[in-house]
Amino acid sequence: MAHHTVRSGYQELVERLNRFPQGAPPSELLYKILKMLFSEREAGLVALLPIKPFDLQAAARIWKMPEAQAGQVLDELAGRGILLDIQGRKRRLYVLPPPMAGFFEFSMMRVREDIDQKLLSELFHQYLNVEEDFIKALFQGGETELGRTFVNETALPDDVALQVLDYERASEIIRTASHIGVGVCYCRHKMQHMDRACDAPMNICMTFNTVAGSLTRHEIARPIDAAECLDLLDEARENRLVQFGENVQHGVSFICNCCGCCCEAMLAARRFGILNAIQTTNYLPRPDADRCNGCGKCVAACPVEAMSLVSANDPAKPKKKASRLDESVCLGCGVCVTVCPQDGIRLEPRGERVITPVNSTHKAVLMAVERGKLQNLIFDNRALVSHRAMAAILGVILNLPPMKRAMASEQIKSRYLERLIRKHAAN
Repeated sequence: MAHHTVRSGYQELVERLNRFPQGAPPSELLYKILKMLFSEREAGLVALLPIKPFDLQAAARIWKMPEAQAGQVLDELAGRGILLDIQGRKRRLYVLPPPMAGFFEFSMMRVREDIDQKLLSELFHQYLNVEEDFIKALFQGGETELGRTFVNETALPDDVALQVLDYERASEIIRTASHIGVGVCYCRHKMQHMDRACDAPMNICMTFNTVAGSLTRHEIARPIDAAECLDLLDEARENRLVQFGENVQHGVSFICNCCGCCCEAMLAARRFGILNAIQTTNYLPRPDADRCNGCGKCVAACPVEAMSLVSANDPAKPKKKASRLDESVCLGCGVCVTVCPQDGIRLEPRGERVITPVNSTHKAVLMAVERGKLQNLIFDNRALVSHRAMAAILGVILNLPPMKRAMASEQIKSRYLERLIRKHAAN
């Protein structure tokens, strides 16, 4: 009986997590992870929180407790990276981030003594790398992906570099961020506890803007300036790491510097191959057959195994090899360009540009539509959201392509929404 009592609180938390587009499929491993990160009481309280940001007064009202007591709970959760606290101009807001990219990573972005990080690492590995439900839901749930690849700007030829937009440049994300934090790489930290980490830099996980503001305030990440972050970016590129960041144009909250052996995003890209678990860049490497000497360095450096060596079909040299690109799995990161000793690979624009959501609201709506969870954004916490939030969400919906508008209408089954869509289409 006690087992069912404890589990029921975490069951409510799991249901709450899965109302957001980026959820966490139920599993015995998931319950073990949550029990390490949340007390039973905390799980029950967090399960009641809305998806949209909320303030102290709202939390106290939802939890039916005095504001002073609610504030202590909120600060404790934010201090462990369970909640993010956002300092606005007039008040502080709180939000529960998704498991990934979110409180799973935050639990490993610093060395902690309050939890067994070795055991937690083993549970994460089992849940993410042995069981497949979570990682498939995270990276295969729809066309709009959680993260995107940033092109290596140093690998771009001058004529192509002129075409790169600001939001495609990791350097521009760094230069324009309001806050910057750096923490321990969740993926390599996890693998370190399992004696499987590579020798790539560890303290190189970058966070930005309001997320960085919260993580640095609670010493989960270390605050740094743009100059130091740009130096870290150079270090990441020197170590042949791929820049994988939030899939939005504005307000990017994180850029991970990923290796092919430890990082979840790269592992998922290899496991799911042509299913495109990661949003690619707008560029592809083109090997030059005349320059390629078949050394294989590009093959070894590619984090998703998009490069391979095949016969060069040279009658005079029957054993000669040449590199070949599989465009269907290539991220367009440019790592292969930087390691070629013959300068035999050139980044060129893809035939069709990749579409990146404008901001986190746009991304959340697209992901919700594709994953059948749009109603959770509109009817937050089992009640109607405020008119302002409703207008913001519906405004994004009404500007979706016709097919996605139809999907949204089918999911909501709302006459009001259908009338809005028809009116917008007629204008």
